[in-house]
Amino acid sequence: MTSAAEWQLVLILWGTKYGPSEVCQLIETVEKTASRPFRTVLITDRQRDGLPTGILQRTFPEFFVQEEMRTSGCQAKLAMFEDGVVPQDLPAVYIDIDTVVFGDMSKFLDVAQSEKAVVLFQSAMLPIGPLGRWIWRRTNKKRYARGNSSIVVYHPRECGYIAEQFRSLHGRHGMNGFRPMIADERFMSWAAQESLQAIPKSMAVKFPTEFMLPWAWLTHLRASLPWVRRRWNGLLAVTLPGVEVKGQELLQMPEGGGFVDRKGRRLIWSEKAIGPMKQKLTQYYEALSAREEESKS
Repeated sequence: MTSAAEWQLVLILWGTKYGPSEVCQLIETVEKTASRPFRTVLITDRQRDGLPTGILQRTFPEFFVQEEMRTSGCQAKLAMFEDGVVPQDLPAVYIDIDTVVFGDMSKFLDVAQSEKAVVLFQSAMLPIGPLGRWIWRRTNKKRYARGNSSIVVYHPRECGYIAEQFRSLHGRHGMNGFRPMIADERFMSWAAQESLQAIPKSMAVKFPTEFMLPWAWLTHLRASLPWVRRRWNGLLAVTLPGVEVKGQELLQMPEGGGFVDRKGRRLIWSEKAIGPMKQKLTQYYEALSAREEESKS
């Protein structure tokens, strides 16, 4: 969907973790549900084949594709703010490729209160908003509210300063020489603190934070609350951390199966525990599996 585009879907891809099937599945799902036309921009370390026509493939700036920036800190993702990478004419919604989309992603554009806004998932305890900004100022920018960058709403024209500041600090302090530089989302949060906003939990959630709790009884209790199930049913997207929760592996789990992650959070793969999300994820990853099988034939 590119004709008369009103916004941009931004994706980032390096290495071989994700193939064309995952990328195509995500783009087509966004296209089916979006109420406003968009262009897709893929920031990549190489030309990618097997993708839908019309995708604008942009090569990573050499600075942001260094090996040290493609490890757990994912600083390479800051390339989305680099001047000249994503066209500056339209606002953008960045989505991690392991995000599952259920509804209209263009609605995230309405969350941004200005073109200077950077909208992330809330992460850590200090809340994004006036209190977080006040503490950021009072502590000389040492303490600040932090977000998660699985989904990022921003305007490329107004956010080039984020990549510029990272480059400058890297030149002065080296890699990770300044605490906020240790991860892409930390740096986004620190640099954009004055205009940082949180993604409403009624629109999207991180799967481990929302659906994985340490105690089974609490998981089942929460899932039994009608207002919680209504919110889950209305979610536009959920992000899965590909390292610990691999989408297609969920399909192999027996009813009631699961695991405990490194933070002690327990996944229980059942409708009783995660409500309508079980069926939604099953449908998404069954469709992806079928797509991959078709590509092999």
